Amino acid sequence: MVSDYKELNEKVNIAIAEFGKENKVITKGFMQMHQTMDSDEALSPKVKELIALAIGVADRCEGCIAYHTKRAFDCGASRAELIEAVGVSVFMGGGPALVYASMALQAINDFDKS
Repeated sequence: MVSDYKELNEKVNIAIAEFGKENKVITKGFMQMHQTMDSDEALSPKVKELIALAIGVADRCEGCIAYHTKRAFDCGASRAELIEAVGVSVFMGGGPALVYASMALQAINDFDKS
C-alpha cells in the first residue's frame, strides 16, 4: 500500500516521461488519446476523470488512483463525487475493488484541499 499518493503521482509522471524518451511513438500516441480527457464534449473532463478513477480502482492500479484522483480534483470534482465514483467501482469490482477503494480514500485524503 502506498504511503503518499502525491509522491506516487510525481514518480509516475517522471517514469512516464522517461519511458517517453525510450519509446516516443507509443507515448506520443497515448498522449494524443489522453488529450481527449480535457475536451468538453458529451462528457465533461471532470466526469471523465471520475470514470478513470473508478476504472483505476477496479483494475487495481495505484498509479492510476493517484493520477486520476488529483486530476479529478483539478477538474473541480468534490470529495463526495470522488467517494461515490469509488463506490461504483466497488459495486462493479467486488472484494478486490473494496481493498483498492481504501487506497483511493487515502489518495483522496492526500489530495483533498478542503
